[in-house]
Amino acid sequence: MQVLQLFGTLAVVAGLAVAVPAQEKRVHRHQDLSSHVHDDAQGFQYDHEAFLGKEEAKTFDQLSPEESKGRLGKIVDRIDTDKDGYVSHGELHAWIKHRQRRYIEENVNKHWQEYDENKDGQIAWQEYKNTTYGFYLDEEFDDVDDKARYKIMLERDERRFKAADRDGNGIATREEFTAFLHPEEFDYMKDVVVQETMSDIDKDGDGKVNLAEYIGDMYSPEQGENEPEWVQTERKHFSDFRDTNKDGFLDAGEVAQWILPGEVDHADNEAKHLIHETDTDKDDKITKKEILANWNMFVGSQATNYGEDLTKTHDEL
Repeated sequence: MQVLQLFGTLAVVAGLAVAVPAQEKRVHRHQDLSSHVHDDAQGFQYDHEAFLGKEEAKTFDQLSPEESKGRLGKIVDRIDTDKDGYVSHGELHAWIKHRQRRYIEENVNKHWQEYDENKDGQIAWQEYKNTTYGFYLDEEFDDVDDKARYKIMLERDERRFKAADRDGNGIATREEFTAFLHPEEFDYMKDVVVQETMSDIDKDGDGKVNLAEYIGDMYSPEQGENEPEWVQTERKHFSDFRDTNKDGFLDAGEVAQWILPGEVDHADNEAKHLIHETDTDKDDKITKKEILANWNMFVGSQATNYGEDLTKTHDEL
């Protein structure tokens, strides 16, 4: 049933693509840390969501200051992975990235139990293959195209699984399974993302993408239909920006620049910001005491208007 569910998901995505320029579906961008403006003068909601994740921040909004501080202390103990009593930039950066990727982890958790047939905490390729394709491998297809389509999907999954399996033992740890399901999130999987994109778009199989293939991936004209303005814009983008060496084609490197754009590491910037604002002795690392002294920046609570009320005089309240 997994394959059928996948087709259903793709159908929904295809429906949504009508309203949004379809080329955007190819571009992989990281989820924003927060939808709020990052301006401490206006409040700390950006910091709260960056540090906690959006859903967890909503929970903290309902806590009293005492409960909020208590939970923050326990979080600090988790962040301090080397247990030296300090939270370094690296540890804080890793934590914020972890919160940023929460939606991915929830997706992995959702599928983990389903694919781990023998419940050993690992997923072998054979387990994944049996669960996803077992029924269809034994099925007799009347439609030759259906049989070919399943074969292509199986080959693609096997190639991606092997790429994610860093030690090559045919068994995926949770981290490797995460890389399999979400390859765009891992640097060592980016070649696979590019290869799959090239395979989708390069219809003539010459190893490069021409303008017709590029446009054809996002737009199929109806008879008598005028080409939308955004498609004309994409034609210009192909020649002006995508085709950097101006040879009329996109090679794998140019496709990578398109679908995996370099981005500012907002998690890194946020970690630096929190340390700068909290590190009273300026040793570039922060203690639990320093963090709890600035708890309203990290978590806050609705009971004190996200901590802002703590700074006001009695007459102002």
